[in-house]
Amino acid sequence: MKGCAFMKAWVDENECVSCALCVDQCPSVFRFNSSNKSEVVVGTVPDDKTETVKLAAYECPTSAIKLG
Repeated sequence: MKGCAFMKAWVDENECVSCALCVDQCPSVFRFNSSNKSEVVVGTVPDDKTETVKLAAYECPTSAIKLG
């Protein structure tokens, strides 16, 4: 997906365990919401963040991060 101008990411709040891995790796894309669950803060992942977001999705312990 590198260089894909339309990469989307989202977090399944039911699967998120608030480990902070994604927020720590890519705070310009992920943050904690009021329920202390990760959420995506961009509509489309910026090109320069696609590899970091893919890594966060791969390393997510519950596979809560979805890419499309």
